[in-house]
Amino acid sequence: MSVETLDAVVIGAGVVGLAVARALAYAGREVVVLEAAGAIGTGTSSRNSEVIHAGIYYPPGSLKARLCVAGKHALYRYCAERGVPFANCGKLIVATSPEQLPDLERLRAQAEANGVRDLARLASAEAASLEPAVRCVGALHSPSTGIVDSHALMLALAADAESAGAAIVFMSPVEGGAAGPQGIELAVGGAEPVRVRARSVVNSAGLDAPRVARSITGIPPETIPPAYFCKGNYYTLAGRSPFSRLVYPVPESAGLGVHVTIDLAGQARFGPDVEWVDAIDYDVDPRRADAFYAAIRRYWPDLPDGALAPGYAGIRPKIHAPGEPARDFLVQGPREHGVPGLVNLFGIESPGLTASLAIGEHVARLLA
Repeated sequence: MSVETLDAVVIGAGVVGLAVARALAYAGREVVVLEAAGAIGTGTSSRNSEVIHAGIYYPPGSLKARLCVAGKHALYRYCAERGVPFANCGKLIVATSPEQLPDLERLRAQAEANGVRDLARLASAEAASLEPAVRCVGALHSPSTGIVDSHALMLALAADAESAGAAIVFMSPVEGGAAGPQGIELAVGGAEPVRVRARSVVNSAGLDAPRVARSITGIPPETIPPAYFCKGNYYTLAGRSPFSRLVYPVPESAGLGVHVTIDLAGQARFGPDVEWVDAIDYDVDPRRADAFYAAIRRYWPDLPDGALAPGYAGIRPKIHAPGEPARDFLVQGPREHGVPGLVNLFGIESPGLTASLAIGEHVARLLA
């Protein structure tokens, strides 16, 4: 089989892969995006809360913190310029017991260290004046949190990349490859399997990124993290939402707690929870709603019985095991693994959507 020579290949057409392709194409690279599915963003990118995060939850100096804050500002500008639907609705982080009040102060200090200086500490009555349905003993108000139409965002990113010369090829799974002195050779499956050799490759395969990296000989195995799947289930609220902002509890391990988000039509949904799974499975078990009622009623005690319906589920691409400390985004360039022209993106979970434009620019700089 002959080998086709390419300049730059991006593996994965989720929101981050598309942002990377756009950044590389704008930098003058000839880009081909290889996507295993038949459409853009069919995985994690379309199965999340669609939140534009402010940059509150991440350790100061981490990639998550830096790229989230930079990405937030870039994303608001981009959506306004490109007509992508979004709303800068704000959110409350609520403490439901006095023991949680120090957690609010810790979050406020951490956010300030990350460059997020617009958080306001609210007393119980002040929080109730913003969201009358919420019951809490104190809260933080984050005015720079918002929501975005993730599909419209991905369509805009894809259109930008293609207008700059990039090509997106669907039903093209990467099944293996080898890194060598002439570039990185990839075996691409599908209806008409091909082999391609690229000067630069960005592995943005999301949940599949560790497997893709392990399938390419020449990448040191010790640099590839294990993959863990952390499922998050969402339930929708029947009837009209009593909330005009997002409402989050104090964070828990592995996630941000069962929170309420609203979509651009005003529909409320609750989630995600934390369910470690061994395989990708997007079914939502109606029985898990029982635990949701208890969690939600800590801050919305008037939630009616029977008001939650199974919505959808997403999978967080974790690179740490249950019970282990959370890991930062793992963006590996040649300095980390020794393979010229290769960037691996591992563990790009939340706030990956918010950070997507900043991640694209970061990767473009690594490959400049």
